[in-house]
Amino acid sequence: MSQFKSDVEAVDALAQAYKDLSAEIGKIIVGQDEVVRAVIISLFSNGHSLLVGVPGLAKTLLVSTIAEVLDLEFKRIQFTPDLMPSDITGNEILDEDRKFRFNRGPIFANIVLADEINRTPPKTQAALLEAMQERSVTVSGMRHVLPVPFFVLATQNPIEQEGTYPLPEAQLDRFMFNIPLTYPSYEEEVAVVKNTTSNRSVELKHILSAADILGFQQLIRKIPVADNVLEYAVGLASKTRPNSKYATKEANEYLAWGAGPRASQYLVLGAKCHAAIRGKSSPDMEDIQAIASLVLRHRIVRNFKAEAEGITEENIVEALL
Repeated sequence: MSQFKSDVEAVDALAQAYKDLSAEIGKIIVGQDEVVRAVIISLFSNGHSLLVGVPGLAKTLLVSTIAEVLDLEFKRIQFTPDLMPSDITGNEILDEDRKFRFNRGPIFANIVLADEINRTPPKTQAALLEAMQERSVTVSGMRHVLPVPFFVLATQNPIEQEGTYPLPEAQLDRFMFNIPLTYPSYEEEVAVVKNTTSNRSVELKHILSAADILGFQQLIRKIPVADNVLEYAVGLASKTRPNSKYATKEANEYLAWGAGPRASQYLVLGAKCHAAIRGKSSPDMEDIQAIASLVLRHRIVRNFKAEAEGITEENIVEALL
């Protein structure tokens, strides 16, 4: 961030950029402030997000709006049972000179929307997994690097489970945040219907470029964290591991599996960004608590007793906090 005299000035610029982004996205997306905040935090933290909600809650519209406001290339992949890995990564074709040429798939974009990711078989999910983790794809033994910034936003419909392929734990762990979408309030729904059933058109401004986002991602990494805050984050993840030294009563009673070290990393990164967008130069425990549910929700596995008693992941995270 060479245009800023100090890191403090850069943090102030990030906080202002967040306000500008939220205001611009708000021209299209009514309500969903928590969801927008979570997506922006994961973007600045260089992480991927999983959006979970029933159909019709503007998940796709939200992602395309964010891509437009950020002036990034956006591609949408509709996941279906017959989707092949090459439909995502691309494939080699024989051109008119009788030479093989790599034809890039839709994964080669800055923001990729993986729509209904649990509708496609594990083989295709694994192709996306490599791209998310390695920031590259391998086709015919050749490695092709993806553009930066690279950001996957996947959506999942929680109500229809027939004909779906639940994401394996390893793939869920690749997502920084699991973001739940809920129905809008009565007033928000009135505003949505009013806006979408008229001839109202909105011009969106580009708030940040790809270079700005990369600069802010580096800034987040540079933000210092006090040892007690770091230890609190690691302690929180450790408490979810049943039958371990630090496990809580709830973890031992209701969890089959706890969160791994990646949860601790994302708790700290997310807390840094949560502090920065509020103009704070360093995160505290409140920042970790604010994003804890987003990070831990999909990294803990309930046991049969928890399912039988109707104990949700949110209940367990709240008990931990």
